[in-house]
Amino acid sequence: MANCTSLQFLELDNNKLEGTLSSSIGNLSTSLRKISLSSNPISGNIPIQIGKLTNLNTLLLDNMFLNGTIPEEVGNLFRLELLDLSKNMITGKIPSTFGNLTKIEHLGINDNSLEGSIPLELTNMQALLFLNLSSNMLTGKIPKEIMVIPLSIILDLSHNHLTDSLPVEIGKLKNLKSIRLSNNKLLGEIPNTIDGCQVLQSLFLDNNMFEGIIPSSLSNLRGLQELVISNNSFSGQVPEFMGRMNLQHLNISFNNFEGELPKEGIFKNISAKCIRGNPKLCGGIPKLHLKRCLSQLSSQRHNSQGKIILIISVVGSFICLTTCLYLLVTCYSRKRPQNNTQTDRVLISKLRTVSYYDLVRATENFASKNLIGGGTFGTVYKAIMIFENETIVAVKVLNLEKHGASRSFVSECEALRNVRHRNLIKVLSSCSSIDQHGNEFKALVFEFMPNGSLAEWLHPHENTYMDSPIKSLILVERLSIAVDVARALDYLHYHGPTPIVHCDLKPSNILLDDDMTAHVGDFGLARFLAPPDTLPSQSLTTTIGIKGSIGYIPPEYGMGGRPSIEGDMYSYGILLLEMFTGVSPTDERLRDGVSLHKHVEMAFPEQVGDIIDSKLFSTTNVEANTYASENVFDCLVSVIQCGLWCSKESLKDRISIKDAIKQLNSAWTKLLSS
Repeated sequence: MANCTSLQFLELDNNKLEGTLSSSIGNLSTSLRKISLSSNPISGNIPIQIGKLTNLNTLLLDNMFLNGTIPEEVGNLFRLELLDLSKNMITGKIPSTFGNLTKIEHLGINDNSLEGSIPLELTNMQALLFLNLSSNMLTGKIPKEIMVIPLSIILDLSHNHLTDSLPVEIGKLKNLKSIRLSNNKLLGEIPNTIDGCQVLQSLFLDNNMFEGIIPSSLSNLRGLQELVISNNSFSGQVPEFMGRMNLQHLNISFNNFEGELPKEGIFKNISAKCIRGNPKLCGGIPKLHLKRCLSQLSSQRHNSQGKIILIISVVGSFICLTTCLYLLVTCYSRKRPQNNTQTDRVLISKLRTVSYYDLVRATENFASKNLIGGGTFGTVYKAIMIFENETIVAVKVLNLEKHGASRSFVSECEALRNVRHRNLIKVLSSCSSIDQHGNEFKALVFEFMPNGSLAEWLHPHENTYMDSPIKSLILVERLSIAVDVARALDYLHYHGPTPIVHCDLKPSNILLDDDMTAHVGDFGLARFLAPPDTLPSQSLTTTIGIKGSIGYIPPEYGMGGRPSIEGDMYSYGILLLEMFTGVSPTDERLRDGVSLHKHVEMAFPEQVGDIIDSKLFSTTNVEANTYASENVFDCLVSVIQCGLWCSKESLKDRISIKDAIKQLNSAWTKLLSS
């Protein structure tokens, strides 16, 4: 195509093109104005030679399998108006050379694994209308200088690790329609200058550490339609002026609001708001079933017969109430174990809760036709629930007769409340209640993973919960899943609010979504390496009763060793070896005390071809020849070597997850060069 010297538009998006972006892309016509390769399974690095195409005004490389870093040479494309690198596996930092892109209007690099701070050089983008840096691992403050960019469509910095307060300069974004800062570590108050955002329609600040009251200046945002500030520490009264705004959706749940809830505007529409998790709220419309406010009770007694009668009534009511509470607590305590009650209240208050009868309806009374899985501590059902919209979910019902199930529930609530990553399962809701027979009932509600677990794909004969016929996972799919799981562990070990060890990594706990992206789930045995400040005095760091799954437990755990990052690495190594050999660590083929690690080690590296899973490749001649290629063999050697390094018997000899990711990226490169 280098001979197409007048070529201006190259649009190949939404196909099934594979391979890598060759360095020869720099030999294409310098007249090129647009390249679109979106939604193709193309992998590898972005070649630095792309910087030669200096007449490009549109570059679309989103929704692919690109990895590596963004080359500095992209900054040479000074005529770019639209750059989209979203939904890839790109790492490293945002290049400072982006400051050269002074004509760019749309910049999307969301849903990658970018690190570091937001570079100040972005302030040179004075034509920018759309900026999406969400779902990365960016750190540091939100630079106040960013607020001078004349954004008018969206500023999305959600799902990162940004800290500190929201700059008062946010009010300078006068023409911006949407601000999304959800799922960071932002704190402080909403600046009074927020009313400077005169055309703002959506404001998402949920899942941060904001505090203080809702500023009165918010009332000046006449066009605001969506306001989501849930899961923070806002306090004070919900302002009356919010009932006079044009809000279509409001979520103030799980804060510290108190006092009377307004009854006008959005507060009349029970389906358009969420107020749960604010136990000190009162009043509101009757459908909300909030407690009455003291002012309402006082007005009802206004015509009573004097202070004496009022005092007698209050004292009598107090005595009756005390007696009733005593009886209720006594009765309830007999039905409910005491050791987890306080912990449950602390943890559940941070999650959206549903009732037992909500789950009964959603699962059709836990019908067997909706059963999709099971484990040590419970069973999982497919269900349809109404949150903001009708949503297909997975409901995990704990079997509380199992020893350790209640503690598993507490661990999973706490771990999933604190972590957010694209490769971790997302908890949507929880239930800690009493069932129809008066027995204790606990359940968690997760996002539904339509492609089931990795175990169901690796060993379909052992798993019967999948609705559709099982297909084999080929080499590139398994390698992609391995990288997904590695990134999840990297986040848990080094980038989350508190370092967490999973303690039960295995194929049945790796769940696959529509796009076969892997999500690590089941945090019932998870342990914090240091107790979070918000935990009760009973820390989750204890090693008493540590369990796991036979074959995946590191040797030191069996000798009383403490949970550790190195322990997770052992489990991950065994998982890798199982994924690429098709042999479970408890397989009958492993006899005479030979472990999976030893079985693979004896064949490594010369006989790797003899032990890999035959389902990695199709039986067609083309793919058989591909398997025979040296590059594919080298890729398999790299992956198997990574599994062996991770699963060394001595924890001191195991590599870190960061080194494992480097090794897997090397395997990707070898595979794609074929």
